[in-house]
Parts: sequence; structure tokens; C-alpha cells
Amino acid sequence: MMTHSEFWRTLSRAFPEGRGEALAQDLVLLRLDRKTAVQALNGGTEPFEVWKAIVEEMDLPADEFLFLHRRRAEKKQ
Repeated sequence: MMTHSEFWRTLSRAFPEGRGEALAQDLVLLRLDRKTAVQALNGGTEPFEVWKAIVEEMDLPADEFLFLHRRRAEKKQ
């Protein structure tokens, strides 16, 4: 389970400096009937399903990214 807030935080962690927000608006997700993340979320798709589709579409290593929302962010020193 992933909340909408966790989705957006996780997206920003994986794609910082505004790239995540741009990706959510522009990247067409084949797994989600060719919708963007924003369209899928607005249409009621669960945030974790959208996140899984992004991980797949961007060919990110699942073991590192799939449950990124459950990992603590590393502190900068």
C-alpha cells in the first residue's frame, strides 16, 4: 500500500529537482493503458500500481526502487 503523499515523495526521491513531476505528466505508461501517472492517479489507479508502472517503464532495478517508499532517506552530512 502506498498513499498519494508517499507516491509524490518517492517520485521526488527517485527523480529529484522537478524531474519526477515532469515525468508524471509526460511519461506514457504502457502497463496503465497508455496513461501518464497523473492521468492514472486522477482516474483512481492506486498509487503503488502507478509507481510499479514507472519502475517498469523506466527500467529501474526493482530491488532498489520498487519499495523505495518504505526505506528511510539517507541523511546528508
